[in-house]
Amino acid sequence: MNNRGLLKFLLLLIILLAAPLTNWGRTSKPTVVFNEDVILQWNRVLKETVSTPGLHPATIMPVRSYAMMHAAMFDAVNSIDGGYTPYLTEVPGTKHASLEAAAAQAAHDVLASLYPTRLAVFDAELAVSLQGIDEARAQQGIRVGQIVAERLLAARANDGWTITPAAFSLPATPGNWQPTPPANSAATFTHYGSVLPFAIKSGSQFAPNPPPSLTSAVYTAAFNEVKELGGANSLTRTADQTLVARLWANVNTPTNFLLVWNNVARTVADEKDLTTVEKARLLALTNISLHDALQTTFTSKFVYGFWRPVSAIRRADEDGNDNTSADPAWLPLITTPPYPSYAGNMATIGTSQSTILALFFGRDDISFQHTWEGAGGATRSYPGFTAMANEQERARVYGGIHFTFDNVAGQSIGRNVGNYIYTNFMRPRQK
Repeated sequence: MNNRGLLKFLLLLIILLAAPLTNWGRTSKPTVVFNEDVILQWNRVLKETVSTPGLHPATIMPVRSYAMMHAAMFDAVNSIDGGYTPYLTEVPGTKHASLEAAAAQAAHDVLASLYPTRLAVFDAELAVSLQGIDEARAQQGIRVGQIVAERLLAARANDGWTITPAAFSLPATPGNWQPTPPANSAATFTHYGSVLPFAIKSGSQFAPNPPPSLTSAVYTAAFNEVKELGGANSLTRTADQTLVARLWANVNTPTNFLLVWNNVARTVADEKDLTTVEKARLLALTNISLHDALQTTFTSKFVYGFWRPVSAIRRADEDGNDNTSADPAWLPLITTPPYPSYAGNMATIGTSQSTILALFFGRDDISFQHTWEGAGGATRSYPGFTAMANEQERARVYGGIHFTFDNVAGQSIGRNVGNYIYTNFMRPRQK
């Protein structure tokens, strides 16, 4: 360990010993990585936070926290670097301030507000971020980070995420969403469509067209496809298709779907040796896009209230379509999420992220590997961002929880939102 690494270790040890024991749970200790880029450091800290059971409110998507923290870190470093238009805030007169101190303080203050019981962890990570920085430059950077975080928190204070989600129900008419087996749970995240977006104008700005009618050729083809491929006991789904369905089902929770694309962005950012400012911009763009794209699909879900494949297949004798047949005992390979089908969330997520990444790097054909957390460490290789997004889309048909037209609509949303945000926010300034 070099001298700087030793100093960091000793500083962290002092902080940990000094921290009140009441602030620490068995899962609360930080995982400090020495000489880690500050943007990736705090991305890791947030990942560890949202992955800790009980720390994140059940009615708030963690994507809000990712978008808030990364937006604040971008504005903090950009206030000093000045190469891009700000997301929300630009603090003037800061060219000698430390980028690292500004980013770390902004992340610390945002996360401390969102997860106050984890303050000791954030304090320890902040100390590691600041270690070795000239005191005068560090203090200037700290002040930048504090200002940026304060303004970002104020802007999101009443953004609609903290309200109690409203109940959602529809008549049991063919085509209408109903709670699905096995749990038959009530709809969740009914309030997402009404929250304050980060960049788009509203959750309906890029709304998809209505789903196809139950007697249309498009519906018939999608119905028969998911019935054959997506059933729990499908005889035509291949072993690889089953693996794909299960891997992407592992990200079904509001936490895990974030980790996949954040990890992809981290991997490629490291391989391309991006600067701290570039990493801050990339992760702000991806996470803001993810929040707003997903908001658009949730808006669509509760506008159209379209039934899930399991309901459609079990009740096909009610749909007025002579080319569909009912199977009252049919079940999907993976568990259906508790909200309507159209448009598809996972298709939207993947395409919003692949769109931003391809625009940022100027190409889509950057190959990479991804190792799946919580899935036996499975590693898959992808020739580009769209290839992974397309796999994510198909996984929901293989898993039996989406029609292809759900996913086509979702991909359109993701593409439109990603393009809009990249074109209009955090743009390079004319030199």
